[in-house]
Amino acid sequence: PKKTDGSPASGGPSLSNVDAIFFMGHREVPLDDTQKAELLQFVRDGKGFVAAHVGLTALESWPEFGELLGGRFDQHPIVGPGTIVNESPNFPATKHFPATFAFNDEFYQPKNLSREKVEVLLRLDLSNVPPNPALRLNGDYPLAWAKTYGKGRVFYGSFGHAADVWDLRSVRQMYFEAIRWALGMTDATPSPHPMPPAAAPK
Repeated sequence: PKKTDGSPASGGPSLSNVDAIFFMGHREVPLDDTQKAELLQFVRDGKGFVAAHVGLTALESWPEFGELLGGRFDQHPIVGPGTIVNESPNFPATKHFPATFAFNDEFYQPKNLSREKVEVLLRLDLSNVPPNPALRLNGDYPLAWAKTYGKGRVFYGSFGHAADVWDLRSVRQMYFEAIRWALGMTDATPSPHPMPPAAAPK
């Protein structure tokens, strides 16, 4: 944080005294070029970055942020009840979820996401979803993923649009365990993989 004259603010948080960031920035967060460079270096050097829901919409004019996070926001064509597939039941942030489970939320669809660069942890099951031209990922709909950025650990989870979603223990546990993983308190190496063939649309 900086004062209005551009000098460092005193007494506030600084990247020098934290080990991870929990991020819910929305759209164009006011960061100058120096702050952007510092954020990227912070994660590259081995720190953690955990983003939730609206964090995917942030900083669309900054290409490097999309590389850090692993994807970009591409609308939310599905809102309401759905079925979630747990692709990574051994990952710390998702091991408490069953193989599939019902969930109700505003589901953010990512773009510019490569399964070769991130480990998709949770995915929306589209097998019973009617055809929709807004669905752009050929039957894939990642909702949570993990990746590395330099030496740092990055997690994104789509859950969290409505206040009552944050009241769910399973959601709080997911983000809590994601933070612990990002801090290096638990161990798991993201393993990118293609969408399981059995889950592909018929």
